[in-house]
Amino acid sequence: MRDFLYDVIVVGGGHAGCEAALAAARLGASTLLLTLHNDHIAQMSCNPCIGGVAKGQLVREIDALGGEMGRNADATTIQFRMLNESMGAAAFSPRAQCDKLIYQRRMKFVLERTPNLDVLQGEAVALLLDEHRRVCGVRTAFGEEWRAKAVVLATGTFLAATLHFGLQQISGGRAGDAAAVRLSECLRNDLGLEMGRLKTGTPVRVLGKSIDFSAMTPQPPDASGRRFSYGERDTTTPFFGNLQLEQRPCYLTHSTEQTAEIVRANLQRSAMYSGVIKGVGARYCPSFEDKVVRFTDHPRHHIFVEPEGDCTDEYYLNGMSTSMPIDVQWQMVRSLPGCEKAFISRYAYAIEYDFVFPSQIDTSLAVRRYPSLFLAGQLNGTSGYEEAAGQGLIAGVNAARFAGNLGEPLRLRRDQAYLGVMIDDLVTKEIVEPYRLFTSRAEYRLELRQDNADRRLTRLGYEVGLASREALDRVERLERELEDARRLLATIRLDGHGVMELLTRPDFQYEAYPELPNFEPRVLEQLRIDARYAGYIAQQREHAKAMLDLDAWRLPRDFNYNLPGISVEARQKLTKRQPESLGQAARIDGVTPAEIAILQVHARKAIRNS
Repeated sequence: MRDFLYDVIVVGGGHAGCEAALAAARLGASTLLLTLHNDHIAQMSCNPCIGGVAKGQLVREIDALGGEMGRNADATTIQFRMLNESMGAAAFSPRAQCDKLIYQRRMKFVLERTPNLDVLQGEAVALLLDEHRRVCGVRTAFGEEWRAKAVVLATGTFLAATLHFGLQQISGGRAGDAAAVRLSECLRNDLGLEMGRLKTGTPVRVLGKSIDFSAMTPQPPDASGRRFSYGERDTTTPFFGNLQLEQRPCYLTHSTEQTAEIVRANLQRSAMYSGVIKGVGARYCPSFEDKVVRFTDHPRHHIFVEPEGDCTDEYYLNGMSTSMPIDVQWQMVRSLPGCEKAFISRYAYAIEYDFVFPSQIDTSLAVRRYPSLFLAGQLNGTSGYEEAAGQGLIAGVNAARFAGNLGEPLRLRRDQAYLGVMIDDLVTKEIVEPYRLFTSRAEYRLELRQDNADRRLTRLGYEVGLASREALDRVERLERELEDARRLLATIRLDGHGVMELLTRPDFQYEAYPELPNFEPRVLEQLRIDARYAGYIAQQREHAKAMLDLDAWRLPRDFNYNLPGISVEARQKLTKRQPESLGQAARIDGVTPAEIAILQVHARKAIRNS
């Protein structure tokens, strides 16, 4: 069999794989994307939406760094909303309901047209190892051996996956797609990676013509014209660039006491409550039967009825994920107000799948034992399209840098981006359930806002080679306009107060004073937010200074943690995770401040002797 050589091979065509392949190819690395089904690239297997609380911030960061998710969502949006607008700016979270099919097709088209990138339909069944046991490619089910200098695995929920419809089980990575069994066996048996089992699920879909929307509360789209990307709208992609999608409302209904009674009467037939499912599900996104059991004081639960696109009549019942048998699903759906005559077009199911414990990777997303192997997405124990795409971008950049010997990998700090928070959490924390990003996970969330992602990260994206010169020029122009505006406003007083001081007050309405200078909306927005948060951010930085100082202390690779004063538990966890800095070591559960002080002394000696 002929050998084929690439710089980077990406296995998996989901949201992580798409960003990884695009990032590597855009950096000039010859790249192969290997996926089980070309027509299922970027499939929105669960809810056809992008963004949400913390997730929207992540999409803005992906866009600022030069990724594709934000642009793809903007081109296929059928409803855009800004969540949490009644709260402070740090809580604002953009969310877009997308046309499921067009989102997938546009991303596929972008991949196919990207220079340096080939897309191949096929199943990866094994990783190739050279004589030094370094990962050097993949073998497909056809027996082909595709070789590469670096490999990115972004396999989603497909590894040895099982679908659960009540007590009926079907092998599959999602409904209609086969599971990847042999690759999972390779990771566990040939590479010796520690793996576990997680569970997630998806709700039913119903036909819109069978829904009585008059019994539900409409949720109209945001009329402001906002979107994820600050770049120019896509006018260059044939068909997709000129597509005008109808903006659609979502709807809100709720479960009833009858719904809960149906669940309670059939719990023994649930895949989760019958003990059939062994994988751990997410506490923050429970199945509907879990809500009924856990929240007995809640007589009803919100169900969001969301369109799947402009070219389909299917609606997604967000909030009714279940592993109940299909006959019970019919009863549950028809107990909802407005769904008394609803017709289910696709059944809900739970899915169990293998994942790799992320304590085995470092913050570049490379496996420590196999530096040419990078992992991204749900394979690392995360959930969500946005978390997957963010990891994919970082993995793709670092795989390309590794393949091209381009120096140190891209590593984001916790104070730089939600992306940095997520990856640091994966490396340092125990993953006992699918990881989801929340704003509460970020110590610096007042700075890591969705409105300033481009100001924080576009220069870094440009320096790495992903963000365009036009994007950097746009951010630099904004910064110049902000500086000019601050200087001008510093000279103006109203009612005895400086305008910059007045901007810190929530009740001050700048627009109510026509004598004040007129600025572009984005400039005024950033002036107002910067002014209101400046004092809080200074306090936050002061409180976090000790941790930032610890992050500056780098720990040598393979540092010996068998030291006096370090507990057995701490030694085991430190040796297992091999933290890159004292700050990262301090964030490992079970490592005490006293032990960090001991490590600091020995790290100083190691650095002095190196």
